[in-house]
Amino acid sequence: MSGTPLSPATPRAWTGYIIPVLFLAAVTANVAGLVVHLGQAAEPAHLAAAVFAVANLAWVGLETPVTFRRPSAPPREVATLLFYGGARVAVIAAAFLGPFPWQRLTPLAVLPALLFVSGVALRQIAMRTLGQFYSHHVIRRDDHVIVRTGPYRVVRHPAYAGMLLGHTGLVLFFLNPFSVALLVVLALAIARRIHVEERELLAIPAYRDYATGHPRLVPGLW
Repeated sequence: MSGTPLSPATPRAWTGYIIPVLFLAAVTANVAGLVVHLGQAAEPAHLAAAVFAVANLAWVGLETPVTFRRPSAPPREVATLLFYGGARVAVIAAAFLGPFPWQRLTPLAVLPALLFVSGVALRQIAMRTLGQFYSHHVIRRDDHVIVRTGPYRVVRHPAYAGMLLGHTGLVLFFLNPFSVALLVVLALAIARRIHVEERELLAIPAYRDYATGHPRLVPGLW
């Protein structure tokens, strides 16, 4: 939330295409990875990779109702949406289509899978706890309520924490230099998004009080 609403002169047509284009790119990268690994599914490692791709597609599909829900107020800005949405797509593409690290499947593969599932679960719980106040867009609502229940009792942005945790699990399973570098970009994009959102949120006195005792993303770190 930059604090500066989109100008009336801003072309609304192209801004409306941002989320559909990002969604299509994410699905395309994921399906391409699924096809690649299914082609070698006779090997257990590649079969596990294909299962991971299906799980990630299910994650994308799980968020579809919120992804395409019309914002309840005009978006305040779109730059951070492009940045972190594009970074998320790039991580998916680099993970599924980059060099595959597993010659054979080992018990070590369980850890990335657990991180992925935990991240997805945290994000879904956070989104459902926030309910109608959750949006992929940066918006300002007159009826905004500070939610302090569920994971919001621990951190201010658990949905972003879940996204980052889920993609960390994804990258650790499909470990290659490209996916690691892009995970760092995604983390920076999320940090930037949080900074922009909080320009708006800190204008709400109740949020200032809430922010005083709650870290943004990681307890004890930030």
